[in-house]
Amino acid sequence: SFSSRKDWIRVHKLRSSVDGIVVGISTVLEDNPMLSVRYYSKGTKDPVRIIVDSNARIPLNSRIIRSSKNIQTIVAATPNASTRKIKELKKAGVQVLVSGKRKVNIKNLFQQLENLGLKRILVEGGGEINWSVLKIGLANELIVTISPVVVGGRDAKTLVEGEGIANITNGIKMRLSKTLINYKNEIVLFYKLR
Repeated sequence: SFSSRKDWIRVHKLRSSVDGIVVGISTVLEDNPMLSVRYYSKGTKDPVRIIVDSNARIPLNSRIIRSSKNIQTIVAATPNASTRKIKELKKAGVQVLVSGKRKVNIKNLFQQLENLGLKRILVEGGGEINWSVLKIGLANELIVTISPVVVGGRDAKTLVEGEGIANITNGIKMRLSKTLINYKNEIVLFYKLR
């Protein structure tokens, strides 16, 4: 893990303040996360976990699906997803939302989430989901932790993937609103987007 325990507590405190957490299927396949509140618990309940998974590829033995009877879980898929898999997910206690054609329509998904009463959504990535939310202007804040570790390279995952923006002129403009410096050898930057 890149982050310190102190930053994990900050992230889990943030999780405890939102209605839902959104991640893409790649994050689930690579990390098998729980997406729960563990390191901060002042009478809080876990937010709804929302997995953007166009083809319903999420493994039934993933930690998220295995715990879906205890923590509300939504899988957002398209009509292309296997009907059998959708039935299995529902049997496991997962709510399935259908949106888009070949890929989940993020704007429509967020509207469906709002209709379900989920208003404060934390997008934890990965890069494709981050890009989708930024591209259509759904994000109002971007929080970035800079850790004392260098990773990267041609094939490395980045904060924002997808088609991206080729030049600075067309870049998404942000305003630095808060900084946590020397946060256990880390810097946490808070940017406002709207």
